Amino acid sequence: MVVDVIIPVYKPQKELFTLIDMLQKQSLPVNNIILMNTEEKYLERLTYGTEFWEKYRNIRVYHLSKREFDHGKTRHMGVSKSQSEIFVMMTQDALPADEYLLEALVARLKGRTAVAYARQLPTESCSVLERFTRQFNYPPVSCDKSLKDLENLGIKTYFCSDVCAAYRRDIYEELGGFIRHTIFNEDMIYAAKAVKAGYHIAYEAKARVYHSHNYSNMQQLRRNFDIGVSHADNPEVFSKLSSESEGKRMVMAASVYLKENHMLRKLPYFYIQCASKYAGYLLGKHYKRLPGKLVRRITTNKEYWPDEI
Repeated sequence: MVVDVIIPVYKPQKELFTLIDMLQKQSLPVNNIILMNTEEKYLERLTYGTEFWEKYRNIRVYHLSKREFDHGKTRHMGVSKSQSEIFVMMTQDALPADEYLLEALVARLKGRTAVAYARQLPTESCSVLERFTRQFNYPPVSCDKSLKDLENLGIKTYFCSDVCAAYRRDIYEELGGFIRHTIFNEDMIYAAKAVKAGYHIAYEAKARVYHSHNYSNMQQLRRNFDIGVSHADNPEVFSKLSSESEGKRMVMAASVYLKENHMLRKLPYFYIQCASKYAGYLLGKHYKRLPGKLVRRITTNKEYWPDEI
């Protein structure tokens, strides 16, 4: 089995070396690690004076400008640089929990399964609330999702994450691959296309990566603004399935969790955080009604927007 790993990279830190080292130790060998690097100077600074290029012989690097980067197009370009029948999308801030990550993911790509995504574990520095969010979105039980689950799971049917996900090339090419222009959610948009075509999305809890963030309220607002924009720009995926209901379920579950664990003092901050997320999402969902200057101030990806907005 030949597997390539594709990683979009921007302003990498030394953690990138740790990620690559862990990929080289996988029980299922990696053929090529393809780095789609935004702004050549940042990778040059990180690798200057090191044995990076001598040590990692299976690294393939392709540079692009920040203006050229797109969540969908850049990843699709990475896929075009690979010839493997299975490829794995990852982000530079994800770290395999063990050497069986790729083996566990690839094992799920059988029958009608188009993509399998990994469980995300909180890092040691993760806050209590972020730790709960990881547990809520990435439980310890694997599952398989298809068209029949839409009524019960709703938008969660399409949930998938390119933080770490393995794809079958034959199905990817049949479906036309990732959307070429999107501010966010290229993974869910692809998953929705796969589900509607009769394929399955697998969540593999035994495939684990460490990945979490301690975002500020403003960072949450800006990130959820971009999520809202992606929902507004892809109504064929998101318009008929409410994301708000899943958000409410998470808020209720987190509130119970904090109360049961005697952390009531964290509730006010948690509710402020939730309000920030929802405000950002609503603003993004209705971004077409907002002044262009405000859109540019809120978004995390200014290069996504045309100059005349």
